[in-house]
Amino acid sequence: MARPKTKEDLIAQSEQNYLKLLAYIDHMPDVFKELPPKYLNRNVRDVLAHLHHWHIMMLDWYDIGMLGGKPDMPAKGYNWRTVPDLNIVIWEKYKNTAMAEVVSLLESSYMKVQAIIESHTDEELYTKKKYKWTGSTSLAAYLISATSSHYDWALKLIKKVQ
Repeated sequence: MARPKTKEDLIAQSEQNYLKLLAYIDHMPDVFKELPPKYLNRNVRDVLAHLHHWHIMMLDWYDIGMLGGKPDMPAKGYNWRTVPDLNIVIWEKYKNTAMAEVVSLLESSYMKVQAIIESHTDEELYTKKKYKWTGSTSLAAYLISATSSHYDWALKLIKKVQ
């Protein structure tokens, strides 16, 4: 699927990939949902918690950045090279959280990220360097990574379980 190039495309692709992921999980036999982690040390719950937490980080970057601050990206004490270490910390945070709670958290954070997308124009989303906090890229680049691209990655990973 081509990378979204407009607000309309981003909203549609984000929603489509999110719903496709949830539909796939809903139709999985429960036995597969509860299997111990097999790929990248993650089970279905772990993958959904990962998506939720990256939504939360995106929301934090946005809130801090739009107020003129410089957010810690990807998170305080981490850089883009140490994302695997950060992902382990994220896994630790949610590893004992029930699947139903993770799904609820993901739904809530998904809606908040979608609201950000909907609140901006194409120009605001896709103009590179429009916001100081996004550096040399666009706001859309961060939102695509946190939504449609991330949901696609998650679906591919979860499909490996079966």
